[in-house]
Amino acid sequence: MKWTRDARPRRIVVISTGGTIASRWTGSGYAADASGDDVVATAAVPDGVNVEVLDLFNVNSSRMTTDRQLGLLRAVRETLADPGVDGIVVTHGTDTLEESAFFLDLHHSDPRTVVFTGAQRPFGTGDGDGPGNLYDALQVAATVHGLGVLVVFDGLVHAARGTVKTKTLASDPFADPSGERVGRLGFGQVDIEREPVRPAPLPAPAAGAAAVPRVDIVMHHSDGDPVLLNASVAAGARGVVLVGTGAGNATPEIAAAVADAVSQGVLVVLSTRVASGPVAEVYTGGGAVDLAAAGAVLAGTLRPGQARIALLAALLAEVPSAERRVSLLRTLLEGPVRSEPALAAAH
Repeated sequence: MKWTRDARPRRIVVISTGGTIASRWTGSGYAADASGDDVVATAAVPDGVNVEVLDLFNVNSSRMTTDRQLGLLRAVRETLADPGVDGIVVTHGTDTLEESAFFLDLHHSDPRTVVFTGAQRPFGTGDGDGPGNLYDALQVAATVHGLGVLVVFDGLVHAARGTVKTKTLASDPFADPSGERVGRLGFGQVDIEREPVRPAPLPAPAAGAAAVPRVDIVMHHSDGDPVLLNASVAAGARGVVLVGTGAGNATPEIAAAVADAVSQGVLVVLSTRVASGPVAEVYTGGGAVDLAAAGAVLAGTLRPGQARIALLAALLAEVPSAERRVSLLRTLLEGPVRSEPALAAAH
């Protein structure tokens, strides 16, 4: 389906958070320091689009934190509280863009689109990709509605769920290794090829609520043992993503450590270090069969970073029991479409 705008001017708010698109040379490397206005000034603006800028923070995205992601979620919700706003573009560093976009998507209930974009080449360079990506993101935000949070990069449109950074430096760094893109841009139009599958959105976590829970990621390898998983639990983690090999496999010792963690109330999610495909209960001997029996929840096709975000969102949600929290977590990981809110379904 091709999306084109009518003649009405569109009001789009750009929320600037830093990243390569806002990074300048510091003498020893690049760091985010350009303002949102500076970033927007580098790009052409689609006809009929009026842009406003909100500078939220300005960091390299490897410094992203849950507190900043919560601040971004609040900023998006406060911006969309104005009925005159037609859409939002978030400029963000590519390192953790997949996590922030998915976090917002899990909580996004408005039909107006939130589009994440950024750059692989720094601000102000002659061959910079930021201006073109920002132009495309503005066009999508002004045109598309009802598809949740999207990622726009290098002329392609991706769903937040499942989309990860697959290339470190190339101009087309994002893809869903286990799925298809949502669409593409060209000749002044946005061509949407599929509708993203999303669970019903969660309510936003209450501001000033309990401390942000610790959620860690632990990777298995050929000499893997339970030391790091146990250390994470001892450090107070309320959730751990175990990154297994293959379709989600580890060792009998790690399966025993998972069972012990679960018995202490820690949520454990099983993902994989393999680039694409689902986690599946195939093998015993410490494989996914044993890990699931120990209480680990399978991540489906979500890669570790986004599996962690789903786990974090489940911990931030207000649910009445541990069993309901696990049920909610499964919904967030699997991503089915539900007619009722995901949180209500978990009660």
